[in-house]
Amino acid sequence: MSALTEGSAAPDFELQGAQGPVKLADFAGKPLVVYFYPKDDTSGCTKEAQEFTALAAEFAQAGVALLGVSKDSVASHAKFTAKYDLAVPLASDPEGTMIEAYGAWVEKNMYGRKYMGIDRSTFLIGADGKLARIWRKVRVPGHAAEVLRAAQSL
Repeated sequence: MSALTEGSAAPDFELQGAQGPVKLADFAGKPLVVYFYPKDDTSGCTKEAQEFTALAAEFAQAGVALLGVSKDSVASHAKFTAKYDLAVPLASDPEGTMIEAYGAWVEKNMYGRKYMGIDRSTFLIGADGKLARIWRKVRVPGHAAEVLRAAQSL
């Protein structure tokens, strides 16, 4: 588990997205919001994607790119995007390499059962490639708006 802190360099990544490969270098010189979520088409993840979609134009206006990441397949992402008309690009990390690099692969506990899973977390990467803000254990309602405010203040 990496101990990423605000101000440290964002870990590099290269993933498959619905439109082809997505890598950190694609966003050089431009702020980027990366959010990790557990699973396509589940209630919390759907609400989170819808909140980011509702604010996508405002993020774009602020010059900030968005990227959602989970272990789901590119095909699953495409279905999820079409079903809810999402405006946020989604990338697939089936091996969990990026998820682990960002410290979002954690031990979870549900009904006394411990298992490994994705911690709902968000990273605001500045135009300089450094982590400007980190949110862990995200609560969905209002989160996208909070991230937008932070992004606008860069």
